[in-house]
Amino acid sequence: MRYVAAYLLAVLGGNTSPSAKDIKGILGSVGIEADDERLNKVISELNGKDINEVMNSGLSKLASVPAGGAVAAPAAAGALTGAGDAPAAGIEKRREERRIRRVR
Repeated sequence: MRYVAAYLLAVLGGNTSPSAKDIKGILGSVGIEADDERLNKVISELNGKDINEVMNSGLSKLASVPAGGAVAAPAAAGALTGAGDAPAAGIEKRREERRIRRVR
């Protein structure tokens, strides 16, 4: 991921075709030593491609990935069955007690 991020930084900086040396310079500026094999893999995959098109094609692939909505469903179902009413009732009771104390 760091190689892709460095590649994107170089492209954002105006370098439309970053070299391994460019990416090593970016990574080295933050103390990261580059692995030549991984670096060359990223460069070979992205070289000559429009980075905006690559990102848009990736976004369309991510659209089909579940985004965790199923995790929230059981909690919502519990709220519908009345499980969430008990804490709310306790809060209302404490509020009422505070109101009574203020009146005294």
